[in-house]
Amino acid sequence: MTVTALAWTITLAQVLLGIAMCCAAWRVAVGPRAQDRILGLDTLYVNAMLLLITFGIQTGRTLYFESALIVSLLGFVGTVACAKFLMRGEVIE
Repeated sequence: MTVTALAWTITLAQVLLGIAMCCAAWRVAVGPRAQDRILGLDTLYVNAMLLLITFGIQTGRTLYFESALIVSLLGFVGTVACAKFLMRGEVIE
């Protein structure tokens, strides 16, 4: 019973994360301002990282956890670079 409940919960989480990724992608594509698009991109990265973690829990493979770590690091650096570019007009001073 517990294993079945965990499997259904992970599947439900994956579906909800997929919906959240669609909403974030919509925000990136349609966002009225550049700040909205950067926020949508950051949300997309976080949702992708969480989706990879749920795949890792579901399959028990460590490859997904390492991929989630890389996606989170690149997402953070990308978001900071885009935010800095919007604030100052340049990324590297």
